[in-house]
Amino acid sequence: MYKRIVITSVFVLLNSMLLLAQQKFTISGNIKDKKNGETMIGVTVYPLELSGIGTSCNEYGFYSLTLPKGQYHIICSFIGYKPDTLLVNLEANIKSNRALTDNLFTLQEVVVSAEKKDDNIKRAEIGVAKIDIKEVAKLPVIFGEKDVLKTIQLLPGVKSGGEGSSGFFVRGGSADQNLILLDEAPVYNAAHMLGFFSTFNSDALKDVSIIKGNSPAQYGGRLSSVLDVKMKEGNNQKYAVTGGLGLISSRLSVEGSIVKDKGSFMVSGRRTYADAFLKLTEEFKDNQLYFYDFNAKANYKINDKHRVFLSGYLGRDKLGLGAFGIDWGNQTATLRWNHLISPKVFSNTSLIYSNYSYKGSITSGETTLSIKSEIKDYTLKEEFQYFPDSKNAIRFGFQSIYHSFVPKRFKGNTYNEPHKNTRYGWDNAFFVNNTMEVTPTLTLDYGLRFSTYSILGGDTYKIYNQGVMTDSVVLASGKFGKTYANLEPRFQFSYLLNENSSVKGGYARNTQHLHLLSNSASGNATDQWLGNSYNTKPEISDQVSVGYFRNLKDNLYQISVETYYKSLKNQVDYKNGADISSAPDVESELLYGKGRAYGIEFLVKKTQGKFTGWVGYTLSKTERKIIGINDGNWYNAQQDRTHDLSVVAMYALTDRWTLSALFVYSTGGAATFPSGKYDMGGNTVFYYKERNGYRMPANHRLDFGATYTRPHKSKVFESSWNFGLYNVYGRQNAYAITFANSKSDPTKTVATQTALFRWVPSVTYNFKF
Repeated sequence: MYKRIVITSVFVLLNSMLLLAQQKFTISGNIKDKKNGETMIGVTVYPLELSGIGTSCNEYGFYSLTLPKGQYHIICSFIGYKPDTLLVNLEANIKSNRALTDNLFTLQEVVVSAEKKDDNIKRAEIGVAKIDIKEVAKLPVIFGEKDVLKTIQLLPGVKSGGEGSSGFFVRGGSADQNLILLDEAPVYNAAHMLGFFSTFNSDALKDVSIIKGNSPAQYGGRLSSVLDVKMKEGNNQKYAVTGGLGLISSRLSVEGSIVKDKGSFMVSGRRTYADAFLKLTEEFKDNQLYFYDFNAKANYKINDKHRVFLSGYLGRDKLGLGAFGIDWGNQTATLRWNHLISPKVFSNTSLIYSNYSYKGSITSGETTLSIKSEIKDYTLKEEFQYFPDSKNAIRFGFQSIYHSFVPKRFKGNTYNEPHKNTRYGWDNAFFVNNTMEVTPTLTLDYGLRFSTYSILGGDTYKIYNQGVMTDSVVLASGKFGKTYANLEPRFQFSYLLNENSSVKGGYARNTQHLHLLSNSASGNATDQWLGNSYNTKPEISDQVSVGYFRNLKDNLYQISVETYYKSLKNQVDYKNGADISSAPDVESELLYGKGRAYGIEFLVKKTQGKFTGWVGYTLSKTERKIIGINDGNWYNAQQDRTHDLSVVAMYALTDRWTLSALFVYSTGGAATFPSGKYDMGGNTVFYYKERNGYRMPANHRLDFGATYTRPHKSKVFESSWNFGLYNVYGRQNAYAITFANSKSDPTKTVATQTALFRWVPSVTYNFKF
């Protein structure tokens, strides 16, 4: 036995030495779309001669593949494109930029996913979904405005914030626990028109993905999800114009080359014109009701090793109804520098600016009252990607954010609120992550993030216990207060059971240093953001998830089942009877405790052919436990919904007509309704017993859409008409329920349900040339 062990050990050692002695070289470069010059994300690159070895290009189109010395056929593969093959004699490091061509036959079919056909099985990622921008345009949505936020709400584990709302909840998390990034810049309010539109103009977007809690270490700052949105870079081959005319909004995008094959730009704008219709009426001609947004991006390739990007977003809403007016909006800007340090090392340096602000006013006679608030970020992010060999892809770097919080401030000619100082925070993180192919059947993705948050001076911080002030800390400007530090480990794996199925699992700890105070489940324009303080500590989540994934009939059908359990710490809620609008210090109205969320998600998807679509179903539970609420017992979180179902179908009827339909059903959200009432001095006072102990009525509806592509003699010009009907059978879903005394019998209580929409038809004309 001992002799056998020694011989085996010597054999393994000699084999390892031979492998180490074998010369290896790297082929690297960028991959782009040949038609428009846009860099491509996620293209698979592999040698035909070596099974189980390969890589994929990163979010900037860069790939790096290290192989033993030899001759190889290097394949670049991406669904919807013709495979590209290059014969190389790898005797030294090679730089090879590639350009892929559309597969015209594939484009005649409807394709749900832009990924490699079996990536859903082989990737170590769990709880990740890619959104195909082309498919977003085909789905029926309210007012006919294609919307990525409405589309992700159709995925299992992602729930709508309400009827027509862009707000969403992921695996039991609240709306503020979603990190929404636009070219790396955080977007703090991703909604227009009180949530009926999102801030994302789909014409300006290149790639959208959502990660449901198990994010790699380079992401952080939120507990529930990451929605990573990237804008187009622009066509560097020729000028192109895209646009659309709808019933209440229009959009226009222009892109083109700055220098062909070296630089390009893209600008895109959108505006609603509901205010133009208001001016036609005498009663509403002085009212305002519109939003606009503007996206812009430019890039320039200095040489083969250096490339710079500049992108920005500006969006604003204006709502003026008589004496009441409010406007709000986001501004973001990102300056990035890509540097190819070596064939194996790629770096990205980003300077990021983000600002969200709102202001409002109310006028009554000679009395005026105004309100405003703001959150502003300045960020430096440095990230390196290292590809040591064909089986490892390592990311590491840091991120530093300077936060500025302008609290909600009221000001009027008859009201003088005590002055509230701007508060500041410094948010830092260091991260490292590796994606490793251990064996042809086992892939690991593991990492560690170390995050800190420091309270900065310039204000007095009061300390409360159950809403009662016990102490205070005065921090002079420029001084450091309390610093919170947390380690955030992450781990995921994928194990191939066979060529058609796999098991995946993962654990992730996430920490959140920013907190949103809102009076509604789906959020509104006047919500207020806070940083950590001496009362409000970092929110922490620990999520464990496991899933089974299977493809059928040559990847034509994809089936997945995922289950998760999430433990939450330092959750924030309001004490009973809280008034966050007029409280001198909003933290005096807050209570803190823990939470839990668990559930199971099912997804069946057909990805190719004339008929495509998916069915998604989620069974889940979300609860909180906070001393001072519900007698310290567990209670339903506001976003808790037991059942959530979505059915999406698309059918290419002819070369010109594409039909689409979707059906959604969800249990009503948890709500607090009065349990009784009593009379006090002739006034009725309602009595509330249990927090979120009741439910809104179930929500369901059917939407229908049709797209007609017009034939044109000119190959340069393309156009289409999109028709839609939102809520086909006229379901009056409850938006709000109010309670009042019956006019005929004051001893009885009448509940009144408010519904926003019944039938909403839409027509949109789209063009491109």
